[in-house]
Amino acid sequence: MNNLITSDIINSKIYSIRGYQVMLDRDLAELYGVDTKRLNERVKRNIDRFSDDFMFQLTFFEVESLRSQIATLKNFTRGEHSKYLPYVFTEQGVAMLSGILKSKVAIDINLEIMRTFVSLRKLINNNSNILIRLDNVEEKQFKSQLENNSKFDKIFNLLEDKNNLKQNQGIFFDGQLFDSYYFVCDLIRSAKGKIVLIDNYIDDSILTLFSKRANNVEVIIYTKKINFNLKQDLEKYNSQYDPIKIKEFKLSHDRFLIIDYEVYHIGASLKDLGKKWFAFSKLDVKSFDLLSKIK
Repeated sequence: MNNLITSDIINSKIYSIRGYQVMLDRDLAELYGVDTKRLNERVKRNIDRFSDDFMFQLTFFEVESLRSQIATLKNFTRGEHSKYLPYVFTEQGVAMLSGILKSKVAIDINLEIMRTFVSLRKLINNNSNILIRLDNVEEKQFKSQLENNSKFDKIFNLLEDKNNLKQNQGIFFDGQLFDSYYFVCDLIRSAKGKIVLIDNYIDDSILTLFSKRANNVEVIIYTKKINFNLKQDLEKYNSQYDPIKIKEFKLSHDRFLIIDYEVYHIGASLKDLGKKWFAFSKLDVKSFDLLSKIK
C-alpha cells in the first residue's frame, strides 16, 4: 500500500487556507490507514503539542469554499454545527503527528508527506527564479536543450549533489521539526560501521531514529540514567531490529553524535529536535579521541 502513495497523490491533498499549506484530517487518516475519529482522538489526548499554527478547525464558510474543489468534502458537514467541521494540519502539525502515531505505516507515510511539503515549499520559493531564467532562453535554444536531456540531467544531478552535501554547522529554529529530524536521519543513514550517541535524556523516539541506519551498523548510546521504561522499550526494539546498546555515563553535560569517525556537537537532546532553537557543529576531533575518555 505504501508504494502506491506517491508524491502526486499527497500533493493533490494539500490546500492553501489562511496562508498555510494544510491537509485535512480525513485525508491524513486515509493515508495512515486509521479512522478520522481515532486520529482526532489521539490529537486531543496530546493537544498541548498542537498550537494554532500546527492545527485548526475550518469554519463553515471555509468548508463551503472548498466544496467546489473537493467532491468528498460534501459529507464533512451537516448544517453549520461545528461538531462536523473538519480539522486541518499544517506542515509542522503533520510532523508532530509522527510523535503520536508510531506505527511503521504511519511513520513511512509521514516521511512521504513531509518530503512533499518540502518539495512544494522549494518549488514556490524557486519558481520566480526559474521563470526569469526560462524567459531569457531563446525558443530554438530551449527546444534544442530539451531534446538533449542528458545535458539537463548532468546539471540537475550536480545541483542535487550540492544540496545533499553534509552541513558542518548551523542552527535550527523552533518549529523546524522535520528539517532537524531529516538532518539527523541523513547523518544516521550515512554511517558505514558505527554510531555513538552521548545524550543524557533519551526515550523511545531516539530508538525510532536509529531504525534509519543501514544493516550491520553498530549503535551505542551513553546516557545519564537507564530507567525501567527505557529498558522495556529497548528490549522490544532489540527483539525486532538490529540491537542497540545503552550504557550509563554521567560525566557529559553536552550532546555528541559520532558517525563513524566524525563527531557532531548537538545543542539539544535528539528527542527535542525542532522544539526550540539549537545549534550543531562538526568538531575537528577524531571519534576515538573522544571515546577513549569514556572508557
